[in-house]
Amino acid sequence: MTVLITGGAGFIGSHLCRAFLRRGDSVICVDNFITGSKDNIKDFFNNPGFRLVEHDISNPLCINETVNWVLHFASIASPKYYLEYPIKTLKSGLLGTHNCLGIARAKKAKFLLASTSEIYGDPLVHPQKEEYWGNVNTIGPRSCYDESKRAAEALTYAYYRQHNLGVRVIRIFNTYGPNMQLDDGRVVSNFIVQALKGKNLTVYGKGHQTRSFCYIDDLVAGIIKVMKVDYNLPLNLGNPGEFKIIELAKAVLKMTGSKSNIKYEPLPEDDPTKRKPDISKAKKILKWQPEVSLEEGLIKTIKYFHDKLKE
Repeated sequence: MTVLITGGAGFIGSHLCRAFLRRGDSVICVDNFITGSKDNIKDFFNNPGFRLVEHDISNPLCINETVNWVLHFASIASPKYYLEYPIKTLKSGLLGTHNCLGIARAKKAKFLLASTSEIYGDPLVHPQKEEYWGNVNTIGPRSCYDESKRAAEALTYAYYRQHNLGVRVIRIFNTYGPNMQLDDGRVVSNFIVQALKGKNLTVYGKGHQTRSFCYIDDLVAGIIKVMKVDYNLPLNLGNPGEFKIIELAKAVLKMTGSKSNIKYEPLPEDDPTKRKPDISKAKKILKWQPEVSLEEGLIKTIKYFHDKLKE
């Protein structure tokens, strides 16, 4: 196949590039490097099946090759960065999705949207099923990301209904692993980098809010399975293991051997109190569930950041 991946130099996108190249597929990687990194994809530059297009997908893009799949992963997904670039975040979700859907339609390709658990907002239902419509502040500081993904889903299904486009939508829950940026701003990378640098770990509130952490290899395996099945409704992809943030902080301190302390800060506005996926549909439809434990995933991720900090 030929697979076009927007955000292909980002955290998840770069792992997808590697997975498809290993299968023998051709990959067209599109990225503007606002949060992606050429370090994530430098190993692919000499691969004849890999082509990099440096481009902001919020602007129209002409692709001459035959394309079988368009995977839209271009997004500013870290709160640190989408709070800094709210308009760019909305553009990648709205205009970027529109442009990707246009490419898929023109190429008669199938389309996969990387959506997010953030569309559920601060959920009143726990765990979150795909049928839940969410509890979202549409004008709050996080809305640039939440609403960009909710609108992207709506646009995807408009193309499905009006143009009979083959679509897939995945709602990704907190994913972590190698190729995250050192200053990514998300909790796993924050804690690990702070611990390795001997800095205090920043915990918001009392750290009793919960998250479910999925290792990147499990997510990629789930995405590949999504592309192989004939199912076009949204699917949660994540690890249903639920941990308090304070538990994660203590685990990172123990596993890094860091002498850092924990520093408590006020909770950010609209920060979800609970987050846990119901993956019943993914188990049934994809025959998929995560296999990597949090401890195993943290060991690999800590090693990655340890090596990066030495560069």
